[in-house]
Amino acid sequence: MKIAVPTTQANIVDAHFGHCESYTLFSINDQKAVTNTEILASPQGCGCKSNIAGVLREKGVSVLLAGNMGMGAVNVITNHGITVIRGCEGDINKVVANYLCGKINDSGETCSHQDDGHTCNH
Repeated sequence: MKIAVPTTQANIVDAHFGHCESYTLFSINDQKAVTNTEILASPQGCGCKSNIAGVLREKGVSVLLAGNMGMGAVNVITNHGITVIRGCEGDINKVVANYLCGKINDSGETCSHQDDGHTCNH
């Protein structure tokens, strides 16, 4: 299994999927242990309008652990067969470990883009 996490340079889950600096890809073995990590540069433009969903799928990603993201991005990612778990925050390694232990569930929160910035809907 491969897990993708939108990441800041400080190895923190980026609060907004569509504008993250990069994606960290975690390869997971059958014993639910991380066997490899890879950094994938974020494409230019908004996440839901970029080709990132297809790239993640090509790399074998099946789960995306994210902070907040809009429904357009959620739909694009899930249409590529990738499970989206929103509401993640903090150190990416701890987030992945908590997910693998069953301690993280999707928050159901989405962000909507408005002219004055980003507004999160709960």
